[in-house]
Amino acid sequence: MKSDAPAWATEFLTVARVGRLGTADARGRPLVVPVCFALYGARIYSAIDAKPKRTRELRRLRNIAENPRVSLVVDEYDEDWTRLRYVIVEGRADLVTDGEEFSGAVDRLVTKYPQYRALTLSRSSGVLIRINPERVLAWKYQ
Repeated sequence: MKSDAPAWATEFLTVARVGRLGTADARGRPLVVPVCFALYGARIYSAIDAKPKRTRELRRLRNIAENPRVSLVVDEYDEDWTRLRYVIVEGRADLVTDGEEFSGAVDRLVTKYPQYRALTLSRSSGVLIRINPERVLAWKYQ
């Protein structure tokens, strides 16, 4: 993670269960989807897994191919507003489909989300979205 991120933000990204990934196509048409993700080293990874989907030609993947600039929002809402917080990671995304980095990121995802064991997320091939953070915005109620 970026060294300018506060320690609490990095910890929050490590334990948070869901984020919202924002992508845009070449024309700037936005798409925001909820994603599972894992922090692995200085990067963030999200799997394209076997959960039921209408198609495997996902718009988020097409958007990344056309425009690699992305944003990941991870937030926590509570009726007690003193517990509100969010982290926004802005950066560039690309796809990882195999190799040592791929298997390490899959291991991290399976550790964080035991549900991936039932989906038999492959350590040797598939598609991961890799986010290379360029800027981290973090806020919490003080």
